[in-house]
Amino acid sequence: MVVVEEAKAVTPELVAAFRVLTPQLSRSAPAPGGSELAEMVRSPATILLMARDPEKGLVGSLTLVLFRIPTGVRAWIEDVVTDEGSRGRGVAEILCREALNRASAAGARTVDLTSRPSREAANRLYRRLGFVERETNVYRWSG
Repeated sequence: MVVVEEAKAVTPELVAAFRVLTPQLSRSAPAPGGSELAEMVRSPATILLMARDPEKGLVGSLTLVLFRIPTGVRAWIEDVVTDEGSRGRGVAEILCREALNRASAAGARTVDLTSRPSREAANRLYRRLGFVERETNVYRWSG
């Protein structure tokens, strides 16, 4: 049974897990090192959730970002990834449900996320969890 835990400290296990998970999430982004992970763990706006399999160790992660703006508490789910050897076992769903519970407890009325259309399994999961595709313009600035 996979359990979700919040990363509260940077450990060698955590750093090693991101060396394995990050390339499965992005081909171009380097894995975060100890200092980047420490910054995330320390940040009051970031909750780093990890999925632990009792036999395999850390097999997935999700980042929940919570912040207040004038119209209320906002929540974003970012960088959901399950190790390829553990896919199809509901790891991402367990992570997402925990993130949704935490966002709701923090006062967020909505939770946003984005997903590439090519991530078909992920998009099916998000719809099954109740996420609805929005009609919006998404802009990106790269400076």
